Amino acid sequence: MSKKKKLVIGVIGADVHAVGIQILYHAFQDAGFDVTNLGVMVSQEEYIDAAIETNADAIVVSSLYGQGELDCRGMREKCDEAGLKGILLYVGGNIVIGKQNFADVEKRFKAMGFDRAFPPGTPPETTIKALKEDLKVED
Repeated sequence: MSKKKKLVIGVIGADVHAVGIQILYHAFQDAGFDVTNLGVMVSQEEYIDAAIETNADAIVVSSLYGQGELDCRGMREKCDEAGLKGILLYVGGNIVIGKQNFADVEKRFKAMGFDRAFPPGTPPETTIKALKEDLKVED
């Protein structure tokens, strides 16, 4: 990539699952992205502040403890209000409680303004492919 696309990543809410976000951090870096990893227990405001500070192209939200749906509500609106209208928003992991049809879950997250939602166990390569497609990055 001539000009690296910038990502802000982290684990939202009260979630303290740190291993997955480290895997994503290294995978995204290895794929050529400039990655700011906020770590765990990240608030919506922290994602937004970091995206503004780094002039990010995308925010990638991870959640493993099942409360992602609650933690992500209103995030698109907050991004828009902060001047990040149109920033790419991704979410993935165990983002809802219990076993639910992921097509229904994805519809709910898209209705909340997320561009893409990924189910538990999605390999990093799938997300990287989607990021490159959505950010128009050529290999």
